[in-house]
This record gives sequence, structure tokens and C-alpha cells, in this order.
Amino acid sequence: QAQFVESGGGLVHPGGSLTLTCTASGSSVRTFSLYAIAWFRHAPGKVREFVGSIPFAAGSVYYSESPKGRFTNSRDNVKNTVQLQMNNLEAEETGVYYCARERMGRSWSGTMNDRYEEWGQGTQVTDCT
Repeated sequence: QAQFVESGGGLVHPGGSLTLTCTASGSSVRTFSLYAIAWFRHAPGKVREFVGSIPFAAGSVYYSESPKGRFTNSRDNVKNTVQLQMNNLEAEETGVYYCARERMGRSWSGTMNDRYEEWGQGTQVTDCT
């Protein structure tokens, strides 16, 4: 079964840092390097929203407006992982973080949920104040 597994969530104070990891599993491993990977956040009472994405090869890394300059996306196609380094976290950035792959084989398909597939179970980021 093709799937991604998110990890690295936890309790964090505003201003703190966390690194989330998205790991390909199952049949996703075989094609991992061919797809852009995106991160989304689902905060309580809100719709799941785009955070950032990284293309399958060299190219532009995209972020939503809020985390620009504070979040960094990187990938290791040998380890089949994507990492989201989050610095200076804000209280409203808590929620469940998901990764998913872009479904059309493009470097960039926008911010809509339906452009992505093979969602993981998510990892929780919680404000501990």
C-alpha cells in the first residue's frame, strides 16, 4: 500500500522549533523521487491548508505566505524523506501536519488539497503554553 508517514510533531512554545519528517513507505518508495511533496496543516476549526512543497528535482520550493523565511523544506531521495524545519513557530501554527505527493507528476500544482494524494496519518504539533 502506498503511503507516507509523518513524524516529529510534539509540544512547542511559541518561538520554538520543530523538524517534521515525511517518510515514504510501501509502493511510494519506488516512485518517491519522481514526485513533488507537499505539507499541509489542519488546525482545529479550520480547513486543511497548504504550508509548503518541494519539487522532485532542483527547482523552486514553495511556501504559503505566513511561514516564509521561517520554514525550510528539504528532501533526501536516497532516504525517501522530506523534512520541514519550522523555526520561530507561532501559536496559530499548531495542528496536525500532513504530507502528500503531487498527483500529476508536476513540480508545482498549487495549494489545493485535491492536487495531492497518498496522505499520511499526520503528526500533531501542539502549543504547550
